[in-house]
Amino acid sequence: MKDIAISINEVALDYPRKKKGVGLLREIITGRIKKTPRKDRWFRALNGINLEVNRGEVIGLMGPNGSGKSTLLRVMAGIYAPDEGSIEVEGRITLLAGIGTGFNQDLTGRENIKLSGSIFGFDQKSIQEMEEGIIEFSGIREFIDDPIRTYSAGMRARLGFAIISNLEPDVLLLDEVMSVGDHEFRKKSRARIDELVQGDATVVIVSHSKSILKSMCDKVYGIREGKIVTDGELESAFEFYESDKE
Repeated sequence: MKDIAISINEVALDYPRKKKGVGLLREIITGRIKKTPRKDRWFRALNGINLEVNRGEVIGLMGPNGSGKSTLLRVMAGIYAPDEGSIEVEGRITLLAGIGTGFNQDLTGRENIKLSGSIFGFDQKSIQEMEEGIIEFSGIREFIDDPIRTYSAGMRARLGFAIISNLEPDVLLLDEVMSVGDHEFRKKSRARIDELVQGDATVVIVSHSKSILKSMCDKVYGIREGKIVTDGELESAFEFYESDKE
């Protein structure tokens, strides 16, 4: 029996409905937020999620916008703490969410490689050893010393995936990034994920693309209104997704 890489038990998470940022903080500090019934202040983004992912599996999550896919990924990454339930993730976790997320736009590509490596706990020697491989994989060597703000969306996506996938993750979380870039880079990215899985890494992919999920995933789960509503079988998830769009 395989080891469990991700174990999620009855996880629930609430988001504030209207107030956010400074306005929400001010209400919490002053206590005025308590005067409003909870159901009017919050909505349940995740609602009783149960999921186990084996080490070395590639799992897909799909569903309509606002269904909770990205929120669940961020709970796995430890960015959000659940309001109810528990989650355990084994090993080093890396998350790539959106194009260029986490980059300092004023730093060069090379400087962002070093910054990302240090954020994930690598020392300078280790980062230098990885740097050449990251640059080569990204395919943007001639632009690597230009500021990130001058990069196209595709270039940022290439560099982001090259960095994250070369940080030796035990758990790799990808949020709507596999469809960015040209055909050759997507092919190379899929091959890189295969290498990681062969090395016992676990991968979770959020995507609207049936072709990407079908070609890469062992299981795919449909999500609606913060709940997992399919059993992991690819076809049942795809049928749910198509019917949910109608």
